[in-house]
Amino acid sequence: MTPQSLAGLIGLVFLVLGVCGFVPGAVQQYGELHWWRPGSHAELFDVFETSVLLNLLHVGFGALGLVAAQADATARAYLAVGGAACFGVGIYGLLIDRLGDANVFPLDRADVWLHVGLGVAMVYAGLAAALTRLHPAAAA
Repeated sequence: MTPQSLAGLIGLVFLVLGVCGFVPGAVQQYGELHWWRPGSHAELFDVFETSVLLNLLHVGFGALGLVAAQADATARAYLAVGGAACFGVGIYGLLIDRLGDANVFPLDRADVWLHVGLGVAMVYAGLAAALTRLHPAAAA
């Protein structure tokens, strides 16, 4: 899989998840969907806490992935930098309970570990693609 197709796929998944975050039925407790965490108790697919802000960030991150998929260098950058951002969101989620009302993102344990895992995978994919490009495999 090329970095471009992977960036496009990840972008598409984030875009779809962001849009699903506004669809009643996909979001349980839809009436509890608010701008940020303190008021939002809605759950996407009855697993992941969500808010309007988080859904909009997912839509934006997904659209960015689709745009980045147009060129190899931007796709690799999207994977590496976007992966680092996802990993950072996961770490933020681990530490956020200590912030109380300063917590603006609804991140439960499922969200945290999904973001950490996805972040590691994206960074690995972005860096592996860059390293493969620097040192192509020997021809047989």
